[in-house]
Amino acid sequence: MKTYKFKESAGSGGAFSKYRALYYGEMSLGKVLLSELVITLFGWIPGVLGLGLRSIFYRPIFAKIGRKVVFGRGVTIRHPHKIELGDNVVIDDNCVIDAKGDGNRGLSIGNDVYIGRNSIVYCKGGDIRIEDKANISSNCQIFSSNSITIGTGSMIGAYSYFLSGGEYDYSDPAPFAEQSGMETKGPLNIGADCWLGARVTVLDAASIGTRCVIAAGAVVNKPIEPCSIAAGVPAKTIKKIDS
Repeated sequence: MKTYKFKESAGSGGAFSKYRALYYGEMSLGKVLLSELVITLFGWIPGVLGLGLRSIFYRPIFAKIGRKVVFGRGVTIRHPHKIELGDNVVIDDNCVIDAKGDGNRGLSIGNDVYIGRNSIVYCKGGDIRIEDKANISSNCQIFSSNSITIGTGSMIGAYSYFLSGGEYDYSDPAPFAEQSGMETKGPLNIGADCWLGARVTVLDAASIGTRCVIAAGAVVNKPIEPCSIAAGVPAKTIKKIDS
């Protein structure tokens, strides 16, 4: 089991320094102030007016942003200088997109990706790549202290949870609360053209091959071969799909 080094940046000095470290990391002070201004002014505005204003005024704060990107109300954006967004991305109301980390690449979202309401996509020293046309339903959580890739055109059901890293070492005598919680067995990859039902949990390094179907409520703790239908806790292949 490997431990990824990551320092939870609390910042030094006063409250603003700590807030800046948590939300923005190494962004310049000018970009920090710009981000605070546009999010404060436009983040809460409802309706088509809010969508239009955010699509215009949020653009300068990101590392890269494509055409026709839509931000819902109340979206929390952390470390935007390490977030890349493709064309026609939709990030629905109350989502969190967070590229936090020291030395990581951050968060990359491809073209025509949808992230549903209340979903949380966040790094803690790791990387996340969501490829073109992936669809993440509402109330999902995707966490990475290592690496996560969600393949092209994959469909993720509501309340699903993906975890890459973030494990604790029970053989370490130190209390869990005092550990970093960054133990990891390896990257997590969801192949292209997969369909995961609601409340699916995919654990550290338990990758899923191309064109798999994972039944609702399944817990995937080992790799699933391509073109498989899997179900259960833990998930097991119950049928193969004719490729």
